[in-house]
Amino acid sequence: MNESILLVEDDEQIHEMVSNHLKNEGYRVVSAFDGEEAIHLFLREKFDLIILDLMLPSANGLDILQRIRTDSQLPILIMSAKDSDVDKALGLGFGADDYIGKPFSLIEMTARVKAALRRSKQYSQSNPHNQIVKVLDLVIDLNNFTVLKNGKDINLTAKEFQILSLLATNPNQVFTKGQLFESIWKETYYGDDNVINVHIRRLRGKIEDDPSSPTYIKTIWGIGYKMEINR
Repeated sequence: MNESILLVEDDEQIHEMVSNHLKNEGYRVVSAFDGEEAIHLFLREKFDLIILDLMLPSANGLDILQRIRTDSQLPILIMSAKDSDVDKALGLGFGADDYIGKPFSLIEMTARVKAALRRSKQYSQSNPHNQIVKVLDLVIDLNNFTVLKNGKDINLTAKEFQILSLLATNPNQVFTKGQLFESIWKETYYGDDNVINVHIRRLRGKIEDDPSSPTYIKTIWGIGYKMEINR
């Protein structure tokens, strides 16, 4: 196994519990207890996943999340005592791949860690050959995970890129929210639309000239979304 995890948590008791458990599961765990230390370690070492608490001394967890996302698409699992839908949407909208609310069981946490690592590995291996998809002014490089609009880079999170790629490689096909969730997150969909809604909204904010009147990703009311390409 030997995947490397950066654990960012300032509560020493929780930190020790999670760290020891993950080490027993075979992971390499590097510890950070505040935001500045987390950024320093992130820039210095290579990790396969980050577990990030939102409530940190010296820096807000969401600020750390945004900073990491400017340079990396590696999976990020948020931990927080704030378990409202609003906080979940905010955390996921800022680029996290998953969210676990405190208190949590170590079994659930381990399952989410394994799922995030598995999705990341599967996606990195899914496009072994260079593939370019062009949609109007967008150029999507499926191999290098980059998106250009009118020649300018668009910085997408891993999940935003996966959603865009799925829709762009299946033009004019309508995907329900459940299909999108299960295709991207590789987990069973239980009817919570919030995660999909947040990601679609933020994706549109990055690729659309007018997100309120989208050109690329169309809403099919009561069903889901599609990438509309007029032939």
